[in-house]
Amino acid sequence: MDLSSILNASLIYATFRSATPIIYAALCASLTQQADILNIGTEGIMLTGAFAAVAISYTTGSWVLAIIVAMLAGLLMAAIMAVANIKYGADICAIGMGINMFAIAITKFLMTSVFGMRGTFSNPDIVAIPRVVIPGLESIPFLNEVFNGWALTEWFVIVFIVLMWFLLFKTKWGLHLRSVGQYPMAAQTAGINVTSMKYQAILISGLIGGLAGAHLSLGYSRLFTENMTNNRGFMGVAAMFFGNAHPVWTSVGCLVFGLTDSIGARLQAYGIAAQLVLMLPYIVTIVVLSISMVSKYYTKKRRQSSLLLIR
Repeated sequence: MDLSSILNASLIYATFRSATPIIYAALCASLTQQADILNIGTEGIMLTGAFAAVAISYTTGSWVLAIIVAMLAGLLMAAIMAVANIKYGADICAIGMGINMFAIAITKFLMTSVFGMRGTFSNPDIVAIPRVVIPGLESIPFLNEVFNGWALTEWFVIVFIVLMWFLLFKTKWGLHLRSVGQYPMAAQTAGINVTSMKYQAILISGLIGGLAGAHLSLGYSRLFTENMTNNRGFMGVAAMFFGNAHPVWTSVGCLVFGLTDSIGARLQAYGIAAQLVLMLPYIVTIVVLSISMVSKYYTKKRRQSSLLLIR
């Protein structure tokens, strides 16, 4: 096995490319987690956005309109979750799983009834999200291999990570959101509308999840396949726990998934069993969650020890 054909410059972009849809999904889950809402429905929101993006891109020829409609589709799914959980008190995990199953069913039904296709819908008329070619990099092989040809949404996710960090930790709105998640009674006493903040968190996460789906079907690929999210939403939730809902550390967790997926794809060329390669992302998911849980346990123990010493 030639390691130079696996660990090379192209692996950097392959890792980021594989991680980008998971990063969007993780940021979707991170936002609601800041309000103490576990967004299990990220997978379904993302899948709905992916289908909407392909459908609109195919029928209108506009990738911009496709992204907008995908985000609105994600918003609609998130609104169902918000009303069910906040207004009617439905368990957030139960309604999230319901959204995931509904998304699989409705996208499969629409693909059959609207496009007359089963399994995968691909067509030359589907307009993908443009890729950015930076002039001058062609003469520098390493930089050209790593940075040229990124989709617009791949560049945007870097900006979005910074923007989300700023909103959560450097603005009054972010302070209110985190207060609602950590100390809801104190936040309400301070005059913060807890219900309104929770609605805002879920609805905005729906927009992000819809964008995640649009990137997956128009930026990462240019087609729609039944259940094409392939558990990326759940991986995003796992990365969110790993990063403690912090946008930057959550994204680092997503890069771990991206690296595993990219290396696994290359190992198949050397006769490694496909079943083992397909297992890798899920093994990493379990490891990431285990590390996260152990870290939280010992952090809690240290805090308890510090309180006892103070007393």
